Amino acid sequence: MVETNSSSEHTLRPWSAFAYRDFTMLWLGGVSMMIAMQMRLFTCAQWIYEETGSEFQLGLLGAIQFLQMPIVIYGGILADIFDRKKLMVLTQSISFVALLMLTFAAFYGNLAVWHIYVVHGITGIMNMLGNSARPAMIARVVPRTHLTHAVTTNTATFQIAGIAAPIAFGLIYSIWGVSSALAATTFVLMVSVITPLAIRVSGTPEKAIKRGSFESLKEGFLFVRHHKILPGLYLLDIGVTIFSFYRFLFPIFAESLYGMGAVGVGLLASANSFGGIAGSALVLYTAKMSRKGVLVLVATSVYALLLIAFGSIHIFAIGLVIVAGLGATDAVGMVMRQTIVQLTTPDRLLGRASSAHSFAAMGANNIGQMEVAFMSGAIGAGSTMVLGGVIAFVVIGLVWKFVPGVSSYRYQHVDHSDLTENPSHSNNGS
Repeated sequence: MVETNSSSEHTLRPWSAFAYRDFTMLWLGGVSMMIAMQMRLFTCAQWIYEETGSEFQLGLLGAIQFLQMPIVIYGGILADIFDRKKLMVLTQSISFVALLMLTFAAFYGNLAVWHIYVVHGITGIMNMLGNSARPAMIARVVPRTHLTHAVTTNTATFQIAGIAAPIAFGLIYSIWGVSSALAATTFVLMVSVITPLAIRVSGTPEKAIKRGSFESLKEGFLFVRHHKILPGLYLLDIGVTIFSFYRFLFPIFAESLYGMGAVGVGLLASANSFGGIAGSALVLYTAKMSRKGVLVLVATSVYALLLIAFGSIHIFAIGLVIVAGLGATDAVGMVMRQTIVQLTTPDRLLGRASSAHSFAAMGANNIGQMEVAFMSGAIGAGSTMVLGGVIAFVVIGLVWKFVPGVSSYRYQHVDHSDLTENPSHSNNGS
C-alpha cells in the first residue's frame, strides 16, 4: 500500500525551496544558463533569417543539434560517474569561450553563418554533456518533501527567465545590433560558470557506476523502459512536438504571420514563457488531483487546438494570447515529466534518467525545428501550424488508446520500484 502526499507538503509555498542556499545557487546557475541560451538562439536565428531570408538555413540549426543527440546519453553517464558540480563548471566554461569568440567576430564585422553553426554545435554538445548534472543535483540540495516544489519552482522561474531573455534580445538587437546582443549573452553566461562552485553539498554520486558504458546505458534504458508512465509521456511529447515546434522559429512566424521583426520575435517569445509560468502554477494548484496523466492529455489537447488557432488568426494581439496558451499547456506536461523522474528514480540512476528525459525532449525539439522550418518554406507558416495541430490530435488519441499507463496514472508518493516493473512482468498500469 503506497502513501499519498502528506498534507504538510501541500502547505509549502512555491518559493519554499529558496530557504536552502545550495538550491538557490543551483537555481541561479540554471537561470543564467537559460537566459544566455535563449538570447543566443534568438540572436543567431534573427541574424541568419535577416541575412539569408531562408527558412532552410534557419532549420539547419535544428539539424546540427539533432546530429549531436547521441551525446546526451553519455551526459547522463558522466553525471553518474563524475562530480556533478565540476561537470557543470567545465561544460559551461567551454560554452562561454565559444560564445566569446563569436562575439568578437560580430564586433569586428567578420560574423558569418558558418560561425554560428560551429558555435551552435559546440555549445549544444556542452549543454548535452552538462545538463544531466543539474537536475541530478536537485535531490541533493532540498529535502525529499520539497522535491515537487523545487522542480516546479525551477520550471516556473526558468519561464520568467524566458520572458526576460526575449525582451532583452528584442531591445538590444533592434537598438544596438547583433554584436551587442551577443556581448550581453556572454556576460550572462559567465554567471553559470561561477555559481556551481558556491554549492556546498557534495556533487559526487553516491554510488559511482563502475560498469562499462554499454552496460550503464542498458541499465538506464531498462529503468526508463519499464517505468509505467514515462515512456507514454515521452511518446506523447515526441509525437506532438515533431510537427509543431515553434519556439526558436519565431523569426519566421513574426514576419510571415504579422509582418514584424526582432521586436515581434521578443514579444512572442516572452508571451510564450509567461504562459509557461501559468502552466507551472497550474500543476502546483492541482496537487490534490490524482489523475495527473489525464491532466497531461487534456492539456495537450488544448495545445493542439491552440496550434490551429495560431496558424489561422493573423492578428498580433490575439497571437500573443494564443502563444501564451501554448506555453501554459506545454509546461504542464514538462513539469509532470520532470517531477516523476525526480520522485521515482534512485540517486545512482538520476543522471541517466534525466538524460533520457533530455534526449526525448531535445530530440523532438530538434527534429521539430527542422520539420516546421522546412514545411513553413514549402506551404507557409500558418498552414504548417494548422497541420501540426491536426496531427497532434491524432497522436493524443493514439496514446490515450494504446498507452493506458498515461490515462490511468495516479499521482502518489511511492518507492522507486512502484513505478517500474521487472522486465519479465507485463505492464498492468498504475
